[in-house]
Amino acid sequence: MSRILVVDDDPDILAALVANLEARGHTVVAAADGEEALEAATDAVPDLVVLDLGLPGMDGVEVIHRLRGWYTGPILVLSARDREADKVEALDAGADDFVTKPFGMAELLARVRASLRRGAPADESAVITTPDFVIDLVGRRVERDGAEVHLTRTEWGIIEELARHRGRLVGRTQLLQAVWGPAYSKESHYLRVYMTGLRRKLEPEPSSPRYLLTEPGLGYRFAVGD
Repeated sequence: MSRILVVDDDPDILAALVANLEARGHTVVAAADGEEALEAATDAVPDLVVLDLGLPGMDGVEVIHRLRGWYTGPILVLSARDREADKVEALDAGADDFVTKPFGMAELLARVRASLRRGAPADESAVITTPDFVIDLVGRRVERDGAEVHLTRTEWGIIEELARHRGRLVGRTQLLQAVWGPAYSKESHYLRVYMTGLRRKLEPEPSSPRYLLTEPGLGYRFAVGD
């Protein structure tokens, strides 16, 4: 199951996309304009963005430019603009694929699957090894210096979510909802407290973290190779 951000100002198209993607097991976040899309992307950090270009206010190309300042996942553009120049502009801005409206839902879903495959992390190993500790996602355990590190259920939930998205930004809202549930999506202070505890247990220098990094105003990132 993937988290997909769908952005379109046409309510009928937006509703159809949400319904079809959710029917296939995806978690879908919907937005109707560029500002809303950027805010939703920051909160949810989707695995894929499906974006209309003809948005009110901020144009879709500008949304792509702003997303590419930090977002590394795939962006699939939907647009009634069918000129080659429009496609080139969107792709040069950072889009990964372009589908012209009107489109068939079967083709779009196939493009979504292809985009998600391309955007999936190359390393799908269930065991993540760093120079300082090892995470076993199947065994649900962390070892440091050959000994198991005792983690609380909440600490494990955080490290598991970060490890499964290793190398990628995980938004505060996404992390809170994954570990505590939807009712806790605004309780950012929980994350600060538990991240401090995790760093004490795992980081060689907790005050200068090497692995569990804070992205100010956005969320956290598990930097395996840094």
